[in-house]
Amino acid sequence: MKKIGVLTSGGDSPGMNAAVRAVVRKAIFHGLEVYGIYQGYKGLIDGHIEKLEVGSVGDIIHRGGTILYTARCEEFKTEEGRAIAIKQLEKFGIEGLVVIGGDGSFQGAVKLTELGFPTIGVPGTIDNDIPGTDWTIGFDTALNTVIDAIDKIRDTATSHERQFIIEVMGRNAGDIALWSGVADGAESILIPEDTSTIDDVVNRIEQGKQRGKEHSIIIVAEGVGTASDVAAAIKEKTDIDTRVTVLGHIQRGGSPTALDRVLASRLGAKAVELLIEGQQGRMVGIQENKIVHHDILDVLTKKHEICKDMISLAKELSI
Repeated sequence: MKKIGVLTSGGDSPGMNAAVRAVVRKAIFHGLEVYGIYQGYKGLIDGHIEKLEVGSVGDIIHRGGTILYTARCEEFKTEEGRAIAIKQLEKFGIEGLVVIGGDGSFQGAVKLTELGFPTIGVPGTIDNDIPGTDWTIGFDTALNTVIDAIDKIRDTATSHERQFIIEVMGRNAGDIALWSGVADGAESILIPEDTSTIDDVVNRIEQGKQRGKEHSIIIVAEGVGTASDVAAAIKEKTDIDTRVTVLGHIQRGGSPTALDRVLASRLGAKAVELLIEGQQGRMVGIQENKIVHHDILDVLTKKHEICKDMISLAKELSI
């Protein structure tokens, strides 16, 4: 293998640039040429491909987002679109591809592998919802962004003696909500993986009031519903006035933490190693601080599991 490509796809996450840097420099160190594919699978079909040098990825390890950009691509979901993508790869002489993204991006990687094109997936998503890895690139940074925001909101909640409801990202996974809730001592956490209800939230508020506590932080994962809906339900049951904050896309930006930079560097480098070894259709990950790799198809057929012990801990500590 002499030439490989790298692209970022799906939602951006802090640390993607560090992963791109690792892929490029690891490959060049081993004598390979590297081509950056811009705008994800859309750019692959359109031929937005450029050769990257060592200097092309200089001074990007600390930057959020992705210098390769990212875009959704419905055309790639068709046989015709994938055929065009393969022709573009052949045109540039690219023999292997590293795809940095989430499960949607990995579905594209599987399709390329089925067409005989060696592809390796690197998990990059703030949601931390990819099976086969303890952490995904961007989760730690997003988590710290959320924690910082909650810290500030709690100051106001305490000062005004009010209940604040904070909506966080995560798609159908509750990792961001759960981890930030434990880290910030939230009184209630609503996530898709748990059975807690509005009644449970109301009971905690009332229990707090009985011991003289007039404020609380309630964290809602977007996979459960909107913070506004939760606020309306609480209002209907208790007539308690609440304040709603939706953190939104602030969670996806920002300079990556040390953990995300190192994780991205390790995973990106391992992806190149696998291509050099002749591997394909694999996803790299980290488990118990060891870099591992799994069949991407197996990863996509499994369901992400949240830490049940953390759910119990959150409830025990928020009495």
